[in-house]
Amino acid sequence: MSIDTNLLGKGFKRLSFLVVLLIVSPLTLNIGFKALNAYSEESLWIAYGIIGIAMLLIISTIIVGFKTFKTLLDALFNSTN
Repeated sequence: MSIDTNLLGKGFKRLSFLVVLLIVSPLTLNIGFKALNAYSEESLWIAYGIIGIAMLLIISTIIVGFKTFKTLLDALFNSTN
């Protein structure tokens, strides 16, 4: 049972991107909710836009997380699927 080093390197690159997403997505959501209190009625769409972007980042974080751990498991257990 050998470890696929190329696939393991790809998994670690995805893991570093996942860490960045895990930091950025909650921060963006927090900024969006704080913007709801800061903006007036005319420019409230900016806050909703920031919250929408944060929701997309959170969904992409979950997807990237599953793909990352699948890649790491495939590299460690030499799965060819």
